[in-house]
Amino acid sequence: MAAPAPIRWDQQIQQRLARGEEAALGELYDQFSPMVHGLANRVLDSQSAAEQITREVFGHVWEHPGEFDPAQGSMRSWISTLTHRRAVERLRRASGLPADGAGAPPESAGLEEEVLAAATAARVQYIVTSLPHALRETLTLTYFRGRTYQQAARELGIPEATAKHRMRLGLQLLATALATEEHR
Repeated sequence: MAAPAPIRWDQQIQQRLARGEEAALGELYDQFSPMVHGLANRVLDSQSAAEQITREVFGHVWEHPGEFDPAQGSMRSWISTLTHRRAVERLRRASGLPADGAGAPPESAGLEEEVLAAATAARVQYIVTSLPHALRETLTLTYFRGRTYQQAARELGIPEATAKHRMRLGLQLLATALATEEHR
C-alpha cells in the first residue's frame, strides 16, 4: 500500500494548487526547491541564475497546475523537466543560440540588455507573486495573459469595475515596487 501514496499526494497537491491554495505551493516548494535549485545551478553554474529559475519554475507550477499529468510521471519528474528546460533555454540565450528552435535573438540586443531584461522580468515576477491574491490573479490575467479587464472579470466572476480597479491597483503597486528597487 506504500506505492500509491506518492501518486495520491501528487494528485492531491495538484488539486489544491488548482483551487489556489497557497499552502500547497509552500509544501511543494519545501519538498522540491532543493532539487530545482541544485539542478538549475548544475546547468547554469550560477547561484543567482539558479535562484531565478527556481522562482520561475514554482511560479509556473502555481499558474499552470493543470499541465501536470500523473499518467506521464510523478510531480517530481514534471518539476525537474520544467527546471531543466528553463535552465537550458537560459543557457542557450546567454550563448546566443536559439532558446527553443525560434530565431536567434535580435542582433541589436546585446547580452547585457538580455541579462537586464531577464533580471527585470525576475523582479516583476517576484513582486507579482507577493501581491494579494485578488490583485495577483487579476493582474496575471490582464497583464501577463493578455486578457482585457472585461474578459478577466468574466473569468473571475467579478464585476468589470472591480477587475479594472484591481488591474490598475496591481500595476501601480508593481510600478512603485520596481521604482523603489531601482533606487536602492
